[in-house]
Amino acid sequence: MSLSIGTISAFVVGALLAYLCGSIPFGLILTKARGHGDIRALGSGNIGATNVLRTGDKWLAAATLLCDIAKGFAPVVIAERFGAEMAGVAAIAAVLGHIFPVWLGFKGGKGVATAFGALIAYAWPVAAAAVATWLIVAIVFRYSSLAAVIATALTPLYTWCFAPNLGTILVVLVIALVVVWRHSGNIARLLRGEESRIRLRSNPG
Repeated sequence: MSLSIGTISAFVVGALLAYLCGSIPFGLILTKARGHGDIRALGSGNIGATNVLRTGDKWLAAATLLCDIAKGFAPVVIAERFGAEMAGVAAIAAVLGHIFPVWLGFKGGKGVATAFGALIAYAWPVAAAAVATWLIVAIVFRYSSLAAVIATALTPLYTWCFAPNLGTILVVLVIALVVVWRHSGNIARLLRGEESRIRLRSNPG
């Protein structure tokens, strides 16, 4: 099946716009606006909500999480008006934008929240199953990164169960592979027993 120049151009423009939306570094913008400086100089150096939480500002971390979810959700919702294929391209591009933001020298976050936002719009039952998995693993093992890796790795299977369409499965598989790959450092620390656990309460004093 051949594609016209107009169709190819539409996909390129759609992917670029979704990528630029995903590239917005909300974690960096919000922490600087709140006077916490450059989030990249703190903790893991990532721009996501987990690292923003290390500032001690829970509301700021929550705001970052919601914004990162939104920048995955919005491009897919808009792209769906132009077809399922465009929505799939937008989902992948938005996640890549968060992980490789052009504004920050292509050094961004892990992509979990943005991938979740994209999945809510693209295949919400898959997103719901992934969240349930994350919660169960996080509660049992108290490792946020482990929960993210397992939940993400299972999304292609959930897609096969809840949205058994080859195109949808391929899109989710690409997103899952990229996000799990981005957690390679966390996986190595988990294997060495050096990964930080989720703290259920603050240390006294």
